[in-house]
Amino acid sequence: MAGKELHRAAMYAAFDEAYGSVGVEPGTYHQEDRGDGILAALRPDVPPALMVGRWIDTLYESLRAHNTGRDRRLRLRIGMNAGLVAQDRYGLVGRAVDLAARLCDSVPAKRIMAESPDVDLLVVVSDWLYGNVVAGGGRYVEPTHYRPARVSAKETDETAWFHVPRRTAPPLPGPDGEPPSEGSGSRRGITDRRWAVAGDGPTPRTGTGNRTYHVGGDLLDVHGNTIHGDFTGIRKGPEPSSGAAEAGGPR
Repeated sequence: MAGKELHRAAMYAAFDEAYGSVGVEPGTYHQEDRGDGILAALRPDVPPALMVGRWIDTLYESLRAHNTGRDRRLRLRIGMNAGLVAQDRYGLVGRAVDLAARLCDSVPAKRIMAESPDVDLLVVVSDWLYGNVVAGGGRYVEPTHYRPARVSAKETDETAWFHVPRRTAPPLPGPDGEPPSEGSGSRRGITDRRWAVAGDGPTPRTGTGNRTYHVGGDLLDVHGNTIHGDFTGIRKGPEPSSGAAEAGGPR
């Protein structure tokens, strides 16, 4: 219990410091306690570029300061989305709220945190927020350090963008279970390759079965898959061992 209380206090202190760094004063935002988490909503006049920039950077630095020298570190997943939010006497409601929560609790997010114990802060933003805010860049904003993966939960089935501050790419598993390669690509600063596998999160399995890949960027080789997305050509090559679609550049 003492450990939980310490982490809760540190989490709230980190959020308060991050709010203060972007000029959001106490009492001007809605914040709900979720036991081991927080659900918050800000006024629409708060520039979203500050939230995906300085706010995230300050949150990271606050966590780093708190965790220095500690055996049990405070580790956070953050889901971020923009949209209409209603408030009743029970709290916040709306699709924007649902999506933010599902991004935070998505299978890829939990898998990254479980398989990468050195990651203390993971940020997951919606496709709309990435395309309209993050991709534009700005101070403390690192659009080329985000990577996409499909998030499926209940009625949600869409692309989310994953980011670990101070890293060129989050440790998001690739089609063969390997970390994604680093570098730059052609779409939104990187090549966007997405996939969906029913019942198996973001990572396709080898072998038989129906699979659908959502591919963007220059397509190099395709075998035994249904492709949805823009591509410039197809080259028929030797039989690949995994039946995976290969795309140039990073994911």
